[in-house]
Amino acid sequence: MKTFTADLKKFDSNLWYYHLQVPEEIAKHFEDSKDKRFICLLNDAIKIHCAFMPDGQGGFFININKEVRKKLNIEVGDKVHVQIEKDESKYGIEICEEFEEILAQDEAFSLLFHKLTKGKQRNLIYIATKPKRSETRINRSIAIAEYIKMVAGKLDFKELNQFFKDFKNL
Repeated sequence: MKTFTADLKKFDSNLWYYHLQVPEEIAKHFEDSKDKRFICLLNDAIKIHCAFMPDGQGGFFININKEVRKKLNIEVGDKVHVQIEKDESKYGIEICEEFEEILAQDEAFSLLFHKLTKGKQRNLIYIATKPKRSETRINRSIAIAEYIKMVAGKLDFKELNQFFKDFKNL
């Protein structure tokens, strides 16, 4: 495990916004890792699964989303203490029991899901895991499975969002 403290910064960009710059010595420590997925404990309060993103100048940063900023009550310029360790989880993100169960029970879905890129897998897991209510996580997991089978693994997130709306009305 490595630790560092960084100021919360904001890019002047339409793609990336709030972030923490990863010190060069921390990035170098992990540079031989094939996968750049990590678990960060921020201010000893919130654990997030994340990745080192290249800043285009030879350095790296970690994205900090609105939900995390709100929970930590931090703004641009605030110092954030970061404890970072390699993410050894299967998908590089926390997965809910409901989604895991659908993967285990539906072989056709599981085969198609595991053919998707790691990033798309993480996106789908995030979509299924984010809701607080188990019933909602179950419904999202089932809808994702049905959609992925319907499109034979050709994922289109815009189309998936519409499928969620239609799935609720069935």
